[in-house]
Amino acid sequence: MASTTDFKNGMCIQYKGDLYTITQFQHVKPGKGPAFVRTKLKNVKTGKVIDNTFNSGVKIDIARIERRPHQFLYKDDMGYNLMHTETYEQIALAEELFNSPDLLKEGDTVEAVFHADTETPLYVDLPAHVVMEVTYTEPGLRGDSSSTSSLKPATVETGATIMVPLFINTGDLIKIDTRDRSYSERVKA
Repeated sequence: MASTTDFKNGMCIQYKGDLYTITQFQHVKPGKGPAFVRTKLKNVKTGKVIDNTFNSGVKIDIARIERRPHQFLYKDDMGYNLMHTETYEQIALAEELFNSPDLLKEGDTVEAVFHADTETPLYVDLPAHVVMEVTYTEPGLRGDSSSTSSLKPATVETGATIMVPLFINTGDLIKIDTRDRSYSERVKA
């Protein structure tokens, strides 16, 4: 048990039967009335963000979560097979636990987040950016090489489709932001 004075960004709490991480919090002491804490809570399973206000000093159940480094090995009918990079223990996780599983290449390092008390996998964090080769995209029009306002679809090596600027061609390496599946920049080979 902890109180609202122990709040930190990234802390995982048990609230209304679900696990939430605190993404923002602010202690407020109005001129009249008791102090309170405004928070933004992100549901660990669904990713939905809610606003909530706690009275100051309220007791909250803290959930212990552990981030463990894993390497993605392969995908089969059991799910996504990962290997812990320190203990070499292998596990298979369901696709629902991944944010953008189609941006995952064999050998990529990810962080699997587990509920420490129950050893239940909660979600898997991909690296913030991945570099992929464009396997197919329509050729850009001549003269549009500097314009980034127009986008076109491009298929990358894992089969995912990403919107890229017109100057990107088949065979180019691009950096992709896995959090919102957006093009970041072209990478020199």
